[in-house]
Amino acid sequence: MKLKNKGVLLAGLFVVAAAFIAAGCGGDSGGGAPEALPSSSCTGIEYKGDGDPDYTIASDLPLQGSSRTQTEQMVAAIRYALDQADWKAGDYKIGYQVCDDATAQAAKWDSGKCSTNANAYAANDKVIGVIGTFNSGCAAIEIPVLNQAPDGGIGMVSPANTYPCLTVNLPGGCDSTEPDKYYPSGTRNYIRVVAHDAYQGAAAAEFMQSQGVKSVYILNDKEAYGLGIATTTRKAAEFLGIKVAGFEAWDPKATSYTAQMQKIKSTGADAVFLGGLIDENGAQVIKDKVAVLGPNDGVKLLAPDGFTQQSTIDESGTAAAGMFMSIAGVPIDTFKGAALEFIDGLQKGPLQGEAIDPYAIYGGQAAQVLLKAIENSDGTRADVIKQLFATNVTDGLLGSFKIDENGDPENASGAVVGFTFYKATDELVADKVISPKPDVVAAAGGTS
Repeated sequence: MKLKNKGVLLAGLFVVAAAFIAAGCGGDSGGGAPEALPSSSCTGIEYKGDGDPDYTIASDLPLQGSSRTQTEQMVAAIRYALDQADWKAGDYKIGYQVCDDATAQAAKWDSGKCSTNANAYAANDKVIGVIGTFNSGCAAIEIPVLNQAPDGGIGMVSPANTYPCLTVNLPGGCDSTEPDKYYPSGTRNYIRVVAHDAYQGAAAAEFMQSQGVKSVYILNDKEAYGLGIATTTRKAAEFLGIKVAGFEAWDPKATSYTAQMQKIKSTGADAVFLGGLIDENGAQVIKDKVAVLGPNDGVKLLAPDGFTQQSTIDESGTAAAGMFMSIAGVPIDTFKGAALEFIDGLQKGPLQGEAIDPYAIYGGQAAQVLLKAIENSDGTRADVIKQLFATNVTDGLLGSFKIDENGDPENASGAVVGFTFYKATDELVADKVISPKPDVVAAAGGTS
């Protein structure tokens, strides 16, 4: 899900400070129990095995704001994956800390918090891996800090980042310094278990085509994620012959969008696409769209995974009815194989019957990938990173996939490359699953 603001632009500012802090911390991985990460961001160390853990892993997710329901389930899935592994990765005993990269004031991820967290991980020589982030703007800040951590950097596995430029440079869609600026050491330390937004943009365009859309007006929230998904969707739509009637940002700090919606109405567009996050005043955008352009069964309203959560419906009220929202992966009831046992155990155990958000399965897969890399390593940070790039999952929670040299899943099947489109009623109802065609993905990424 889920990538996503000014964080990309700020990333470089934090790298120098991070390198300075990390350089003064040493890289000693000697004996003794791990020291807990700061309580200002993280829970205490959780561990259910014998003795003390040898290393700790941390999850870095926004646990405040609209994404909280999803991220809390991801945390539950990570804990459950550790339970299944007896809190070990091979011979290594593994502790876990849950870290929050959001603030109450922002009610979402916060650039300063992301920087502080990353520096804390780099400075703690017992932190051997990080699961996160949820938002790509936060990842853009944390990756270069962890890339320069002592002992070869710290491996990072994201269950949700979809901003393409974290790993690849899409023509016309990324800054010329991306993705190299995120890896100042020259060696990659970041992978993800979700397809990037060239795939989601392609799926969105194919879905619009299936809905008979002829002309779409595309908005974005100015964040890295929002602009990225808006751009890939625009390219894919144009490739499929859908007219792009306009492409611009909405101001997340505005109190009204009626003037902007009047502008859209004048173009005659029969669809509006919102590239961004519900956190960025998305509910007001939805309300004003319906107030000016009418219900969503007329001029269609579509949004990517930054909106695909119950809070979008709760915050937007009846205005959300009929809008379509996509998310990477397939509906819970269509998962197969190993995922079924994981879902059953997670629901009967940690979630106690609560309906499962698909992103929980991505969290569980990310945890399994990290634990396997630690198991296969010699116990050093550098070798854990090496093993992450050797990941080869067969019939895993998300299907089968390898990790390519960039850190992206390749040769993927199953939920890794499937996108579900939900229709909003009083809840999200699965409408259609699309695995986008390769030529549309190439067009969305600007490589066709």
